[in-house]
Amino acid sequence: MSGRKRHLVVDTLGLLLAIVVHAADVQDRDGAKLVLAELRGGFPRLSLIWADGGYAGQLLGWAQEAGQWAIEVVKRPVAQRGFAVLPKRWIVERTFAWLGRYRRLSKDYEERPASSETMIRIAMINLMLHRLEPG
Repeated sequence: MSGRKRHLVVDTLGLLLAIVVHAADVQDRDGAKLVLAELRGGFPRLSLIWADGGYAGQLLGWAQEAGQWAIEVVKRPVAQRGFAVLPKRWIVERTFAWLGRYRRLSKDYEERPASSETMIRIAMINLMLHRLEPG
């Protein structure tokens, strides 16, 4: 396996709700179905999910059928040139930045996707504990 993709679902604070790590040759929409399947039954109040443009298409209908979720794709404005902070998209990007501060997550050291998912969960637990009790 030459690469991995991480699919995260986070709340508006950037805290982890679900994670799936898989091989890089899997389509983003298929990876999204895997991570959304992790949400089933766990978050009954969840109704709206903001997503990147790579998650458009048939995924929108699938999410509505699978979990009664509405997916709103956050797109770049048509006239936009270069980098821009997109509304709501920065939340998950900030979470990825937090995870990148952990040495084991800064590069892909894990051999198995399940180990990588576990390390991400441990890093998020550590982050939440430090928010509860700084220092």
